[in-house]
Amino acid sequence: MTDPHRARLYEELSSESRRYLASYVLFNQALADHLGLHPTDVQCLSLLTAEPGPLTVKQIAEMTGLTTGSATRLVDRLERGGYVARTPDQQDRRRVLVTPVPDRIARVAAVWDDLGRSWQALLDEHTEDELEVLIRHMRRAHELSHAQMGRLRSRPKPD
Repeated sequence: MTDPHRARLYEELSSESRRYLASYVLFNQALADHLGLHPTDVQCLSLLTAEPGPLTVKQIAEMTGLTTGSATRLVDRLERGGYVARTPDQQDRRRVLVTPVPDRIARVAAVWDDLGRSWQALLDEHTEDELEVLIRHMRRAHELSHAQMGRLRSRPKPD
């Protein structure tokens, strides 16, 4: 039997998590609208700039959970907008690498920098120990999300 106080905390955390996730999705949509991009494009740019080097379309598909065809169309849109460039892989000429274009990424970064001051102020309210808990939680939630996406994709769709 779960402790009633812990059960209440789980319920509150569940409720706040749903609000947080919904607000993030809506924020992402607002940011995409502001930049004239698709929300998935914004997230792809975020993932691309978090990586230490260029990625293949296949790697982008794996990161985003998109099919390779959808990932190709996403990269096509970003390339048309000047946000990424396709370049031949110097190690394997059969592969093409997708690389962020720094001056166009700066456009997105400028919006993030402006909004980031508020996020920084929110984080400044936490102790270092609390920040470590948040980092650990986000890292583990990221891993769990990818595992759960795989499970969902392997299941038949409901009628």
